[in-house]
Amino acid sequence: MAASNKKQTVDSQYIITKYMNYVLEHDEYPKSVFKFCKESKIKEEEFYQFFGSLNSVNKGIWNTFFSTTIDAMNSNKEYGALSSKDKMLTFFYTFFELLTLNRSYVLMTLNYHEMPLKNMGQLKGLRKHIKDFAKELIEIDNEDKMFKIAKNPTPVYSEGAWLQFLFLLKFWMDDESAGFEKTDVAIEKSVNTIFDLFDNTPLSSVLDFGKFLWKEKAMWN
Repeated sequence: MAASNKKQTVDSQYIITKYMNYVLEHDEYPKSVFKFCKESKIKEEEFYQFFGSLNSVNKGIWNTFFSTTIDAMNSNKEYGALSSKDKMLTFFYTFFELLTLNRSYVLMTLNYHEMPLKNMGQLKGLRKHIKDFAKELIEIDNEDKMFKIAKNPTPVYSEGAWLQFLFLLKFWMDDESAGFEKTDVAIEKSVNTIFDLFDNTPLSSVLDFGKFLWKEKAMWN
């Protein structure tokens, strides 16, 4: 049987896959769009149909991580009936499972430059996505509260969710436990603590979370 000459369709996901493979195989970012396209056998005009630069691919990868996570959650019929807290738990569990599948790439790119802030630039789009996701959750909770004084401040909560993600990301990067089980514990404790704070519950869970972080911080040193 003759071999198929059907050309691979070039789309954003195809470019992202080629880009991630390039980074892992070369232990560095591509030097230019020209070199990346030449080695990946992609026409430059095809590349520019989806991305304006190599840097936009870096950001696009994290945006894809987010959209893939959301799609996976929404594919579960039971997801829509979950509480806001359980939706946030589901998001973090699913997102970090996806990161684990791409751990080699993620660790390399987040440690690539000596200046941490330079590495964080690729998360700019993700930051907006996570904050918007958290905003939607807290707005749903606020609709169920009769008194304005009981409603949670949306901007504070959404920014808190982003800071929470950054903590979990650093925790996951440093986690050497089997199956990253400590990251799962950190996700559960941090989400429970955040929602407890907004529900004005006693400080017991906050102190429990603080003890957990202190213990893990001591283990890092």
